Formats: sequence, structure tokens, C-alpha cells
Amino acid sequence: MKQFIFLVTSIFLFFGCASKLTQKEELYNKSASFWYKEIIKDIKMGTLDKADEAYTSLSSEHVASPLLKESLLILAKAHNKEEEYIMANYYIDEYTKRYASSKNVSYLKYMKIKSNFQSFKRVNRDQKLLLDTINEANAYLKEYSHSPYVPAVQTILTRLQLTDQVLNQNIINLYKKTGKAKAAKIYEDKMKSSWLKNVKALTPKSGFFSKF
Repeated sequence: MKQFIFLVTSIFLFFGCASKLTQKEELYNKSASFWYKEIIKDIKMGTLDKADEAYTSLSSEHVASPLLKESLLILAKAHNKEEEYIMANYYIDEYTKRYASSKNVSYLKYMKIKSNFQSFKRVNRDQKLLLDTINEANAYLKEYSHSPYVPAVQTILTRLQLTDQVLNQNIINLYKKTGKAKAAKIYEDKMKSSWLKNVKALTPKSGFFSKF
């Protein structure tokens, strides 16, 4: 009797594993349109990790598919909407590497600046990224002075510079409290050289970046 039960159990396990293996195998060698539809479906369902997996399959099985181009932008915007800015930037960078042209490069660089800008949730974090994004915004305004995204980049730049002022003031206060007057003076001189030196920067409230 025990042998019979073991045999039946083994048969069920065998067919169960075989079924799962077959289902898994069926997710290979699909058409580009299949993977594209999977990406859209997963985004709508809010399962971006599965959408990422579907994109990986699309890009590996159909390296020359025109659907890759649209998929990259869709995924960049989807991750940005969910505040997953590292992944959003990944897809923006991938799109830029593959499809950047004189017609769309200003838009792609604007997307990257905006994504970095929105990634700031707390004023006292990511100071290097803050300064890097300020430099990128300044470079953008020089290189793409006729871009329709210039007003948006100017707004982003001003908010980032105001935030930099807040950070510098916080650093000054900290150095003064710890008796490091020379270090505090370095940041005071930096603030005096800023075009915002006469602006009283207020600490940004919650949502200062995300509402842009």
C-alpha cells in the first residue's frame, strides 16, 4: 500500500513539474509583438518587474525589432511614474545609446534631467547628484538654447540652485556649532558668489520636487 501511494505521488509530482517546465519553455522564442504586448500588459497591471523581464526577452530574441524603440520609452515613463528613477534613467540611457538623433537628443537629455530632479525626496541627500544635475542643466541651456524644453529646464535649475543654497546654509550652521569657523567661511564665501545670494531660501516642503 505504501509503495502504491509513493508511486501515485511520484506520478503527480512528475506531471506537475513537467507541466511547469512546459509552461516555462513556452515563454521562449515568442514573436516581438508577443513580448511587446506582455510589456504593456504588465505595466497596466503595475508589475514593472515582469515588464522588465519581458523587455529583456524582447531585446535578446529580437535585437533588430522596431518595437524595442517604443518599449524603451514606455518603460522609462512607467518607472518614472512609479518613482523608480534609477530604472527610468537606465531605459533613457539605453534609448539614447540606440536611437538618439539630432531631432530627439534634446528631449532625451531633458528627460534625464527631469528624472534626476524628481529623484530628490529629501533636501539633505544626494548632494553630488544635485550638483551634477545643476551642471547638466546649465550645459543643456547652452547647447539647446532653442529647445522647447528650455523653460522647464530653467525652472528645474532654479529649484536645484535654491536647494543647493539650503544645503550650504545647513552645512554652515553645522560647522559653526562644532567650532569649525574656517570651514564655515568656505561655504559662506560660496553662497556670497551665487546669484541667489540675496534670496532668502526657504526649506522646501514635502513634494517640492515631485509636484513639478
